[in-house]
Amino acid sequence: QVQLVESGGGLVQAGGSLRLSCAASGRTFSRNIMGWFRQAPGKEREFVAAIRWSPYYTYYPDSVKGRFTISRENAKNTVYLQMNSLKPEDTAVYYCAADENYNGGYWPGNPTLYDYWGQGTQVTVSS
Repeated sequence: QVQLVESGGGLVQAGGSLRLSCAASGRTFSRNIMGWFRQAPGKEREFVAAIRWSPYYTYYPDSVKGRFTISRENAKNTVYLQMNSLKPEDTAVYYCAADENYNGGYWPGNPTLYDYWGQGTQVTVSS
């Protein structure tokens, strides 16, 4: 069993920053790719960022490019999402996800591609 646990959410003013963490535990698994998604009330789950292990590569949609940065710390089995210049429209529950089968060649923004999910952490950006 693989567990993903997110942390770091909270309330921040517009223009502020937050760093989310996603710690993986449980059985050893092939983290071909890990990603962050978000879901606001009444909306579909939206792709935010992903990081591929080998070869190293990061992916961002235009909505967060230049503001969000995904990174990893292998020794801690942790992936981070640094969020800067936050906007009220960034308000959502943020989820961490992992997939063992990604082999490149397509955009990793479809949530159905991911095998494992965390429970989510709330991010609220006030105006």
